[in-house]
Amino acid sequence: MIALLKKETQNVKGDILSGLTVALALVPEAVAFAFVADIDPIIGLYGAFMMGLITAIFGGRPGMISGATGALAVVMVSLIKEAGEKFPEIENAGVQFLFATLVLMGIFQILAGVFKFGKFARLIPHPVMLGFVNGLAIVIGMSQVGMFKVDGHFLTGSALLIMLGGVAVTMAIMYGLPKITKKVPAGLVAILVVTGITLFGIETQTVGSFVGGEGIKGGLPTFGVPDFPFTWEAFKFILPYAGILAAIGLIESLMTLQLIDEMTNSRGNGNKECIAQGGANIVNGFFGGMGGCAMIGQSIININSGGKGRLSALTAALALLAFILFLSDYIEMVPIAALVGVMFMVVVGTFAWESFKTIFKVPISDAIVIIAVTVITVMFDLAIAVIAGIIISALVFAWKNAQMIRARKTTLENGTRLYEIYGPLFFGSITAFNEKFNVEEDPDKVIIDFIESRVSDHSGIEALIVLIEKYEKAHKTIILRHLSVDCQKILLKSHPMFDNIIQKDVEDPRYYVLEDEAII
Repeated sequence: MIALLKKETQNVKGDILSGLTVALALVPEAVAFAFVADIDPIIGLYGAFMMGLITAIFGGRPGMISGATGALAVVMVSLIKEAGEKFPEIENAGVQFLFATLVLMGIFQILAGVFKFGKFARLIPHPVMLGFVNGLAIVIGMSQVGMFKVDGHFLTGSALLIMLGGVAVTMAIMYGLPKITKKVPAGLVAILVVTGITLFGIETQTVGSFVGGEGIKGGLPTFGVPDFPFTWEAFKFILPYAGILAAIGLIESLMTLQLIDEMTNSRGNGNKECIAQGGANIVNGFFGGMGGCAMIGQSIININSGGKGRLSALTAALALLAFILFLSDYIEMVPIAALVGVMFMVVVGTFAWESFKTIFKVPISDAIVIIAVTVITVMFDLAIAVIAGIIISALVFAWKNAQMIRARKTTLENGTRLYEIYGPLFFGSITAFNEKFNVEEDPDKVIIDFIESRVSDHSGIEALIVLIEKYEKAHKTIILRHLSVDCQKILLKSHPMFDNIIQKDVEDPRYYVLEDEAII
């Protein structure tokens, strides 16, 4: 505990200032995503606060920011609308079913952490990561376009010029200040400067005008059980939504974790993050929050502003609550232009500009993955894009390995035909593997040597069984040798015939090669 406290207090100033910067950026984001989901803005703010607080304390990645996100809000729109239509007898059914779905979603995410599914984030190929960050940067940039609208119409004339001027000043400060000093977060300074300028009688859109109505002021979240009918029909309705939301939330969170790992040259705990995300969403379900997941934009703001520890994320969450409870009048004075400028700098920092050169240097299959993930992220969804990228990469990998299998055929002095197999035997290579053998022309005894190969899956096992049966039907003897211990186990477990066919306790000739080289 003492060691943990020492670690978390090494960068108190940086963590607190960066946390305040993030909190300011969280307000319009949470409100905007609440509008997307067609729910009260205070629900989005509560969701951002509770997600940020719980994941800051219990999450697996210090410095990572969680809150209400657009990727989840898009799915919530359909959930809320459909729930209202299917269960009209329940007052405010859409929001009540949303809260119940968040509880189930959180349970799924906790189970993912308990069963250590977080480790599968390591299987995400680098081209998928590049496509992911590029697509996400474009999505973040496109999401800011709506900030240039009032009552559904784009700003024009002097209003547009003032907005663009505020964005430009913000971006200029964030670009230039770090070159002078890094002791204060450039984002926070930019927001304060632009806010100060607008106080001199310059009329522009602010957080207050953006939120409208009663503003962002509210009380503490209160506990309440969702008004959810415990029937099979209702459970069947929320089950797929909970599964989709859980998957999207975890994929986005684990991708963000991996990206922050690369930025900070450290390593977070994916399984711990899954459990924290799940716990936070369950709390949101019972305390009236929107729910959410890790936010890559705010996480990058935090890291770039000097936030390194859990204190930064904790400060952001508590500051957001303070804004809701006590400082709403001041926060509503912040110009939207300043926040848009901060997010545009996030876009610049998020986009992998080196990928323009990379796509001409890597294999064409990897270039296709980068472009495909970027396009799918923009057109559909982050989770769909990542899954599609992994599938494409896996298929390309399987195809390349399928072409690697080959066999060297020789005849020994005693007339035995020897096949030396090179490359993995799996579902993609069984056709090429079968083409190497000629049962009719082979002599009465055949040896298949797997010293440079391995049987990788059930398809490979079945291919061997079929081949052996062909040789036995032709009344010929077949021997398998130099199979690794694990290959022998799966073959013997799959069919008893392998017990008489596998040549056991045969010496590995590579041992003597290594021994000779060592002596030399």
